[in-house]
Amino acid sequence: MLRPTQRRFQRSELAKFDGRQEGVPILVAYRGLVYDVTESYPWRKGVHWACASAGRDETGKMAKAPHGPELLGRVPCIGWLID
Repeated sequence: MLRPTQRRFQRSELAKFDGRQEGVPILVAYRGLVYDVTESYPWRKGVHWACASAGRDETGKMAKAPHGPELLGRVPCIGWLID
């Protein structure tokens, strides 16, 4: 459940969390929510099995994934994506 104090990210800010910089969290957005996938092995170095990239809104790519969005329940939801 999101708390009102959780962070809001603009797309340009989210792009900074793409997994390319050591020590910086790896984040991804889906349906307006931002998830911290830093500890998720498939997202190591900011790339998810060579078909999705961190630091972006990956909502459109989920339909082509071999799994559904329920797997995002395994990682922390840390905020909202705003335009």
